[in-house]
Amino acid sequence: MKFTAILASTTIIAAGAAFAQEVDKSDWPSSFTVGTASQGGTYFAYGSGWANLVAEELGLTGGGEVTGGPMQNMALVHTGEAAFGMTTMGPAAESLGGTNPIAPGLEMTQACAMFPMYQTPFSVTALASSGIEKVSDIPAGAKIGFGPAGSTSDTYFPRMMDTLGVEYDRRNGGWTDLGGQLQDGLLDVIAFAAGVPVPAVSQLEVQTDVNIIEFTEEEQAKLLEAFPVSEFSIKASTYSTLEADARSVSMWNFAIANCDLPASFVNAAVDVVMSDNARMMGIHKAAGSTLPENWDKNKVLKWHPGAAAWFNENAGANIPAEMIYGG
Repeated sequence: MKFTAILASTTIIAAGAAFAQEVDKSDWPSSFTVGTASQGGTYFAYGSGWANLVAEELGLTGGGEVTGGPMQNMALVHTGEAAFGMTTMGPAAESLGGTNPIAPGLEMTQACAMFPMYQTPFSVTALASSGIEKVSDIPAGAKIGFGPAGSTSDTYFPRMMDTLGVEYDRRNGGWTDLGGQLQDGLLDVIAFAAGVPVPAVSQLEVQTDVNIIEFTEEEQAKLLEAFPVSEFSIKASTYSTLEADARSVSMWNFAIANCDLPASFVNAAVDVVMSDNARMMGIHKAAGSTLPENWDKNKVLKWHPGAAAWFNENAGANIPAEMIYGG
């Protein structure tokens, strides 16, 4: 099964630094790609960043690839067309269960957990000139951009809007493109599901006045009951527009690896990412949650053996054998 037609290459670097540890690398790939998402979103910035970091540290050729996001990344990693990718727990569970819309009926069991990334908050953005200051202000038939088709945002946010009683005209596209459409008046609202700060929102608030809309307590409670999400608060310091923390809900993201990759290769890649959080924070602020102790946030995917070994040895984890691929 091929999905490469949807991919567009982005940053691929050839790095010459050698991996410091003495490890038999005879079965390692000479290059790798990381499935990210559309440009202008957090997945693209974060994923391209850690891909380049791993490539440099391990002395390989590697980088990020523009994709349709978590659902497509599960498919690409499962088939081995991408060595690594990134997904959220909701799309991961649907892919394992054979309900990924990219390949209905295919149980994508060859995508394994690699390391915890961050929580994806769900947030709503509108132009200040629209007068939309809360979800209930969104008029019936509003044109809402839900991100790339098949993304976490596109998969869950329309259902969330249905739950909250919003009637809308659904639109899809990359985050940068949707941000431009919002600014040009072609959209009324953008419903973002992405790590914060979302680059497209940061760019918007530099160019125009926007409203970053939080959920009410009642709305948050409805979403917590209906979806695999948890409470989240977008800190006021995240955006210049926010004057106070904004109530939201979120879903955990994990990096994934093809389950058949060599254990020593995946272990080395995990070590690069997890051993120096300051470098990851330099890539994206969302990496503040890319911490070893968050290994336990994965309750869906089987762990890659190389990744499980790293967390068991370095993070005090005790990952059960039945949660490790091949165990």
